[in-house]
Amino acid sequence: MAFFTTAITTLKTLVIALGADLGVWGVVNLLEGYGSDNPGSNAHDT
Repeated sequence: MAFFTTAITTLKTLVIALGADLGVWGVVNLLEGYGSDNPGSNAHDT
């Protein structure tokens, strides 16, 4: 039974880590999207 408890705890940790990773990736994508709306924020337009 201890094996299953350890396995469940490990799976919970992996799922939480994956969710946090996807959340950070989503926030970065949102910020990049908002940045492209402002032509003044593009340094390559000189």
